[in-house]
Amino acid sequence: RGGFAERVADIEPFRVVEVLERATELSAAGRDIVHMAAGEPDFSTAGTIIEAGRAALARGETHYTQAAGRPALREALSRHYADTYGLEIAPGRIMVTPGASGALLLIAALIMDPGEGMLMTDPGYPCNRHFMRLVEGRGQLVPVGADTHYQLTGALADAHWQDNTVGAMVASPANPTGTTLSRQELADLSAAVRRRGGHLVVDEIYHGLGYEASTPSVLEVDPDAFVINSFSKYFGMTGWRLGWLVAPEAAVAEMEKMAQNLFISMSTMAQHAALAGFEPGTREILEERREIFRARRDFLLPAIGSLGFEVPCAPQGAFYIYADAGRFTEDSQDFCLRLLEEHGVALTPGVDFGHHRAQQHLRFSYTTGMDRLEVAVERLASVVA
Repeated sequence: RGGFAERVADIEPFRVVEVLERATELSAAGRDIVHMAAGEPDFSTAGTIIEAGRAALARGETHYTQAAGRPALREALSRHYADTYGLEIAPGRIMVTPGASGALLLIAALIMDPGEGMLMTDPGYPCNRHFMRLVEGRGQLVPVGADTHYQLTGALADAHWQDNTVGAMVASPANPTGTTLSRQELADLSAAVRRRGGHLVVDEIYHGLGYEASTPSVLEVDPDAFVINSFSKYFGMTGWRLGWLVAPEAAVAEMEKMAQNLFISMSTMAQHAALAGFEPGTREILEERREIFRARRDFLLPAIGSLGFEVPCAPQGAFYIYADAGRFTEDSQDFCLRLLEEHGVALTPGVDFGHHRAQQHLRFSYTTGMDRLEVAVERLASVVA
């Protein structure tokens, strides 16, 4: 152990970081690299948001705020739920957090005791299970595939629930697959969790980046669910580190107490800037960017399919394609590193997202321009040929 806590050894690093660091090195050395590994929009934050942040700094808005966030931002988020989903969510049920990660930490600490477990999908965002381990719980990984659109269902929750399970966590749209849960699927999952007396946690961080029918919020069917969201993806504010959560009213005081101790408050400037995200002019910019992501998806999905990468479930949101590369590799980490070194294409290995058939899968991020995606497809065609 080297004198460190046991939990440290159980928290795995992001394997994609090795790809990202090497891609940066190669780019700096003059190699032409197509970057399709990062999980963030390639666009800079919208100018209206930047200007709001700059104005806040000019006014000297540099002091602590309330631990649950500025009231004006919580009220704006409440209006956002009314406008987007037709839901009445009291501002007091909304907490602003340091990124969605801060929301996940608060929720994990609130509902998990040592030794308890949380059902979650495999594949899925790896930090979820690591946060559970941090509070001495564990992620109980449920292997999922194309038959359930890589999502956890009510039936799967029933089948995999254990004596120490306290809840289930899903993401819609999901990372790495981009698939979503319908209103009925959310209701079925909620009912299964409720029958067991558990908690339902839904990561809605990619809401706003949907490309088919509107993506329902779990709060439409379960007002007691915990929701995690962020200004990072749709609002394009990754580096500002600002997220939020929605919780049952009875839970907020306990989480606010923890936030006071863990965070004190969030970035004040970021909170002022985020208010501009709800202005009509900013929303026009963000919607234009969503359409650009849609066009990229609609190009890349058939293109890689024609090369032999299998995508049984088309992504309905986010900016990822989770592809089966089994006909080309049984070692996704090695395959990604060779693609990068020999062909200048940076992708994420499936092993970053769990264990279930992870060695045969890759994640394509369409977070680069269409011209670069075309170059990537040309290079991949030469590889698989």
